[in-house]
Amino acid sequence: MSHEDFPTDDPAVVTCGLPYANGDLHIGHLRTYVGGDVYSRALERLGQETAFVSGSDMHGTPVAVNAEQEGVSPERFALDWHERYAATFPKFNVEFDNYGHTHDETNTAVTQQLVRDLDEGGHLYEKEIMVAYDPVDDQFLPDRYVEGTCPYCGAHARGDECDEGCQRHLEPGEIEDPESTITGNPAEYRERTHKFFEVSAFADYLSGFLDRLEGTSNARNQPREWIEQGLQDWCITRDMDWGIDYPGGEATESPRGGGETADHDLVLYVWVDAPIEYISSTKQYTDRVGADAFDWEAAWKEGASDAHPEGGEIVHVIGRDIIQHHTIFWPAMLEATAHTEPRAVMASGFVTLGGKGFSTSRDRAVWADEYLDEGFHPDPLRYYLATNGGFQQDVDFSWEKFRDRVNTELVGTVGNFLYRSLLFAHRNYDDAPIADATSDEVAARIDEAIADFEAAVNDYSVRAVGDAVTDLARYGNEYIQRSEPWKLVDDEPAEAAQVIHDCVAIAKAIAVLFEPIAPEKAERLWAQLGEDGSVHEVTVEAAREGPAGDLAEPTELFAQIEDERVEALNEKLEARVAEAEDDESADGEAEGDSESGDDGESDTSDDTTDEPDMTDIEPLSDDRISFDDFQELDIRIGRIEEAEGIEGADDLLRLRVDLGAETRTIVAGLKQLHDVDDLPGTKVVVLANMEKAELFGVESNGMVLAAGEEADLLTTYEDAGPGTKVK
Repeated sequence: MSHEDFPTDDPAVVTCGLPYANGDLHIGHLRTYVGGDVYSRALERLGQETAFVSGSDMHGTPVAVNAEQEGVSPERFALDWHERYAATFPKFNVEFDNYGHTHDETNTAVTQQLVRDLDEGGHLYEKEIMVAYDPVDDQFLPDRYVEGTCPYCGAHARGDECDEGCQRHLEPGEIEDPESTITGNPAEYRERTHKFFEVSAFADYLSGFLDRLEGTSNARNQPREWIEQGLQDWCITRDMDWGIDYPGGEATESPRGGGETADHDLVLYVWVDAPIEYISSTKQYTDRVGADAFDWEAAWKEGASDAHPEGGEIVHVIGRDIIQHHTIFWPAMLEATAHTEPRAVMASGFVTLGGKGFSTSRDRAVWADEYLDEGFHPDPLRYYLATNGGFQQDVDFSWEKFRDRVNTELVGTVGNFLYRSLLFAHRNYDDAPIADATSDEVAARIDEAIADFEAAVNDYSVRAVGDAVTDLARYGNEYIQRSEPWKLVDDEPAEAAQVIHDCVAIAKAIAVLFEPIAPEKAERLWAQLGEDGSVHEVTVEAAREGPAGDLAEPTELFAQIEDERVEALNEKLEARVAEAEDDESADGEAEGDSESGDDGESDTSDDTTDEPDMTDIEPLSDDRISFDDFQELDIRIGRIEEAEGIEGADDLLRLRVDLGAETRTIVAGLKQLHDVDDLPGTKVVVLANMEKAELFGVESNGMVLAAGEEADLLTTYEDAGPGTKVK
């Protein structure tokens, strides 16, 4: 890779985390797929040679268990979901160059060869480990079917990850006090021989890799803590029948008992073959279009091409729950086998619904098919998901917020400018260009928008890609309003023609720059402009060329969403949730939701643990404190002066807070829940006599108070200044 600004001379591969073939997609899942599609399209607008690939993650225990419950083979079960995903993504204008799956022949062959290369390079070894076993049900338990206590922080954890505590990856046999999640029985550990990848040997390499890594800051900072704590070698085989067989070798004890057997009785851990699908899917793309169109080896293999000796530009777009896999295990595998390391990892936040977590068990979600069935166009949702907050921040979806963004920005700003400009041009002029050239002022403003677009791509900001367009449309509205061409058309026809030519030039630039965010609407605008070919085939240079086609009569690109429609949508959602909760009560238990797609790989899987509905608010405490106890709390008004992230901490910020008498450093878990740049100047309520604590090497001297899981900051209604005591 080059690490030069895009576009570069090396081929780029943009990937999205593989959806786990185990359930319906909702709009939370779509966030990284839309983000990846936006980013790959934006690279292509810059003229970057780009392949956009992904695939379905077919393996893992949940697929096998659910297939058995449905009475079908795991392959058939997973393929059914794969086919549904492959049909759903294009409906949201997510257009992969190749969408494969982990169980196909290509990925099986590529995975087994890469594992052989690891073995031949001396990076694999055998080790006797303790595997959880349910003695009552007489079965071994893959890691996602074990729960217990994290050995590092003491929190409740699942078998492969401390998901409720320190977030560490856990190896088989590490979890304490194991229990079977299938039966609830206490589990015991039994010795088995498994294969390990010596990740610990790559600690120095990975530290340097994180220094080079581009993308979102959480993808760089979160893994540093794991390296500093000491990397554990990685068990890459599992006691299962469903998966890619370990590729041969010497005999080992069978993981299912019965004496000696070949290594192929072990299957590879799902996190081995899942990221390798990125390579396999790119290879399938080359097999289809030819190496002259895109050379997968030049992108993925160091030294495979004289023209690209260091490989291509690899960009992974994922959910933040799978950062560790993409910044520790995966780059170590690539380095060990002379493959190209990732240039960037873009790790998204999750999507919540009306301030609460998505819950598939309670049907508390906006499903992908449901959104389309309601008659909504996909591009407004793409715009909402791409531009509503920074990519690594959580995004809250509500029908009210969706309505407001569509009506204000897409209809009121972008759509309003385009329709009024093109309608005036169509009615008053025969065709374009209306004037000889774009005015210097407008040409400079279009150049500025292109520069903003290019900077957004190199900053890995899909939000800024959209902002470049809305800012240009906002300027266009201001330009046409102050120029008033309708007053000039009779008395100053040349001046009027120049203004309208400029507006059509802005419209053409919007079509080009908006293509990554709203590809279908941009293509429709391109046709209204009478331009040749497809907007999907042009680069940003076309935005500078000015209008040249015959203008068609325009139609409005975006439709207003009425309040009554939102009310009806909310009523439907509430009715679904109530029905699902009634079903849960009848069944006696709720299905647990997982952030990371069960045992497989996910992108932004927002099936987060159920958050309480308003009817489930925690009851008020019966334990009372005296007025004197309350008086001992020194609660003050503060004003945030500075806010910055803490290296190695995914959620924490270092705040400098003015408390009137002094300015203190306070550590607060706000990084994923607030726009960091917006925090300075915010008034907050601070518990000033909280005990000091050291977090990630920073001494915290106080506590900022906030409400709920979304950290709604407490503030003042009027003008109480810093240092004012709360009584």
